[in-house]
Amino acid sequence: MFRNYIRKGKNFAFPASVCRWHIVWSWIGAFTGIALVSTISSFVLEGTGLTLIIGSFGASAVLIYGAVESPLAQPRNLIGGHFVSAIVGVACWQLLGDHAYLAAPAAVATAIAVMQFTNTLHPPGGATALIAVIGGDQIHQLGYFYVIMPATIGAVLLLIVAIVINHIAPGRSYPHPPKIIITPEETE
Repeated sequence: MFRNYIRKGKNFAFPASVCRWHIVWSWIGAFTGIALVSTISSFVLEGTGLTLIIGSFGASAVLIYGAVESPLAQPRNLIGGHFVSAIVGVACWQLLGDHAYLAAPAAVATAIAVMQFTNTLHPPGGATALIAVIGGDQIHQLGYFYVIMPATIGAVLLLIVAIVINHIAPGRSYPHPPKIIITPEETE
């Protein structure tokens, strides 16, 4: 079995190397976006019991600053994925919170299903749902406000930075228009 797994990997091709300028612009975008939400969280919201930064934003930064062509990095997926996943995560915590061992997997699995159903699949959304369950008292006390802040407002701020940085950077554009796929049945 292990040999079959290894053999399947023989045809694996590593992605093409990334231009150094794309690396620089990805770094600038990620630094600026995460700096914005963490600075607001640290200085503006300090002492309020609110936060504007959650761990899943690190993974979102990888997509929207480093993999700008990915369908999973597009604005609908970024905002929608965090939004629906936060709702699911809070609901799972409120329904199953005494049983975190059930609430955590229910939140992630349901968030994936809802993102797929709404065409907003954004992998960091799974972490946003999980954080709603395991994030501790500060997150739990927010209740459904967690959906607004940090999940949605933070994602919107990251999106604004992504649009600005990726339009300043030569050779990069963001967002990308959706690719229209025509199936053989539609051509008849």
